[in-house]
Order: sequence, then C-alpha cells, then structure tokens
Amino acid sequence: MAADRRTVIENCAIATVDVADTEYATGHLVLAGDRIESLGPGPAPEGLENVTRRIDATGHLATPGLVNTHHHFYQWLTRGLATDHNLFDWLVALYPTWARIDEAMVHAAAQGSLAMMARGGVTTAMDHHYVFPRGSGDLSEAIITAARDMGVRFTLARGSMDRGESDGGLPPDFAVETLDDALAATEETVRRHHDTSPGAMTQIAVAPCSPFSVSTELMRQGAELARRLGVRLHTHGSETVEEEKFCHELFGMGPTDYFASTGWLGEDVWMAHCVHMNDSDIAAFARTGTGVAHCPSSNARLAAGIARVPDMLAAGVPVGLGVDGTASNESGELHTELRNALLINRLGAHREKALTARQALRLGTHGGARVLGRADEIGSLEPGKLADLVLWRMDTLAHASIADPVTALVFGAAAPVTASFVNGRQIVENGRLLTADEDAVARTTRAEARRLARIAGQV
Repeated sequence: MAADRRTVIENCAIATVDVADTEYATGHLVLAGDRIESLGPGPAPEGLENVTRRIDATGHLATPGLVNTHHHFYQWLTRGLATDHNLFDWLVALYPTWARIDEAMVHAAAQGSLAMMARGGVTTAMDHHYVFPRGSGDLSEAIITAARDMGVRFTLARGSMDRGESDGGLPPDFAVETLDDALAATEETVRRHHDTSPGAMTQIAVAPCSPFSVSTELMRQGAELARRLGVRLHTHGSETVEEEKFCHELFGMGPTDYFASTGWLGEDVWMAHCVHMNDSDIAAFARTGTGVAHCPSSNARLAAGIARVPDMLAAGVPVGLGVDGTASNESGELHTELRNALLINRLGAHREKALTARQALRLGTHGGARVLGRADEIGSLEPGKLADLVLWRMDTLAHASIADPVTALVFGAAAPVTASFVNGRQIVENGRLLTADEDAVARTTRAEARRLARIAGQV
C-alpha cells in the first residue's frame, strides 16, 4: 500500500489500549500506508484524499492486534500426546519424538501454528525454537519463511540446549548442541535475519531453553552475545516446583537468583511462565524491568500452578500473554488466553479482584508489545503507530446481548475476526486467512505429524 493511500474504518467501537485506556463507543480509524494516521469518535473527517477503501464496521470492536510472547511452533505436530503429565514427565515423554524433527516438519508446524494464531487475531507472533537435531536442516530459515509468507510480524527466539541426557539433562544427546556450536549458530541467525529498521517484520532473540537443559556457561555467554549484538533475551523461568528444586540442588539457589548470577535480569529480558515467584523474585523483576510471558492454559494443562500476575502488575513487572507450545495448549490460539488469564487468576489469592476485562486485553496487546520491546510501534491504537489491528464481530448470537464490547470479547465466547491487518495489509477476512490456504495447511500438518510419529516409532 502506497503511503498516500488510505483505508477508512468507521462505525465501530474502539478500545485503543493507550496509556489512558481511551475508548470510543462509535468511532473511526484512518490507515495510511503501514501506519495509523488518525482515529477518534464518530465518522472520519470529510475531504480525505486518496481513500481507496471504506469499511463499515458496524457491530464490531476494533482493538490492537494481539501479541504472542511465547510459543513452540514445532509442537503442532505432537498435539494430544502425554495429556496427563506434569512438565518434567511430559518432556521426558515427548523429547524422543521431538528429537526426530526435520526442516519439512518444522516448516509445516510453523504454518499450522501461525495460521491458527493469525485467524484468531494475532498480528505479532514469536517462536522459541530450541530443538536442533543433527542433520535436520535449516530450521530457523524454515520458521522465518513460514512467518513471512503468513504476513505476521515475527520474533524468532533462537533457542539452544547443550545439556543432554549424559550431562543430567532431559533431551537425548543427539538433539542438543555443543556450547560453541549453539553460540555460533545463534550469532549467525541474528546476523542473517534480525531487522533493526522501523516497522521490522522479523527480529531475533537469544534464547537458551531453560536452566535444566542448558549449562551455566551457555546462559552466561548467551547473555553476553545478545548484548553484544543488541538483541533481546528469552528463556523459561520458575515454571514448576520441580524446577525450583532442581535449581537449589544444582546451583544452590532459586531460579531468579540463578538468573541474576548469569546476567539474565534486565529490560532486554523476558521469561516464560514465572509461576513460582516469591515476593523477592517479583521485586527483582520489577527493579530490573525483566518481562514475563504468562501462559495460563499451558500452566493449567501441565498442572504447573497459578502465576501471580496481579502482584507482578502491581509491582510494575512487564507482562504479556503466550500461547505456549501446542503440545501443552492444543487450541493454539491467543484470544482464548484473554479469558483464561482472567478466570485462572481469579482462582488465586486475589479472587474476583485479580484481573479485569481491560487488564486482560492489555496483557494480550500492549503488555506483549512491551515484553517484546516494541511498545513504541505496536500494542495500542494511536496515530503514528503501525497499522496492526483487529476487527472483532460482536453483533452475533454469541455476544450481541452483552452491552460492553470489551467485556464481551474477554468474558464471552471466542469472537469472530472479520478483519485483521498487519502494516495496513489485511491478512484475515471473515475468519479466513488471505495469506494461506488453511485446508492445504491442515493436510500438510497432518501428513507431517504422521511421518514424525512413524519415524519416532509411535505407529
């Protein structure tokens, strides 16, 4: 779209998720090129030039596009397995299968994961990929290509593991890398693919997997590498009581203190889960600006516990939402996490005061943008920001009797996505992808899942 061509969206409710939580019961947005040019109450101004499209969004709610802050795309091929396991047992059960993935499988799994998120309102996705079996091909390229073709904004957290079974880790030895190989491959991925320009569609983070699958030296040198290259850092942290015990036994300290000792606290860091955090842990994250990817469905699926999200927010910790891998969240959708974050946190100590509908929406939009270091460009609807937004249909049977559209979106059933835009380009129309053939993706992922099962000896 040329910079002087405009799309006008009118007659919709708007939740901007800006600093003041500005909302309009009926309003308009003007998109110019890849940016939001203006928005406000009532109809668009008269006399706009070069308007190439007008959308009557009556009955819709416009919000920023959803931002996913934690995922493992490759797990699309192993959904529905080990459904009654805790995290460690689940990993032990599935690592032998994951260790057999190859480039074709990873590309197909990325397509499936991205398609499911995009059709459900995600405009910025991320993938934490850390399984690189020997001879499996260029897995990072396969993932990045899938994201580019799907048309979503994307962060690849280039993961790594160097602690295999023979070193006390969980993954098979042939599925881990050496320290030097992991660092070299990560640096090469950053140099090839990380885009520092405004409005970048592809960015890379340095992302050793977790304390129990990574050596201390890889954690420490990974942090040094990320800061030398000027990219963000991501890992799993404080997910389960078993991890807490592991860290105390191996390192003589809890996860947060261990992360601090290896350089893994800071405004350029975000961690997945953070379920088992005490007051001093939360204070350390708040003091250093370390972010959290909250994954409520996965935490429930693996019986990990309830993260203290209300306490994190009260302390000023940046918090976003994550789907997590689809082998621990089979739906693969982020918009359902808005509701699950609210409901699950109300089971915790704060009960009905834990989260509101608008706080849940903020977690899935501006909160995620902040965690990924992109809140100056995405995560809210404001003039000058990138035109990443979603039109949710709220006038159907599922939502029409709920007067407040934000409450309807968060508390109600999953709302249909009439239109989703990334950089002002529409990628979803009436719940269907415009950038991929969903039926073809379904067929390919099914075939690759079956191939993986055969190779892994499951069938």
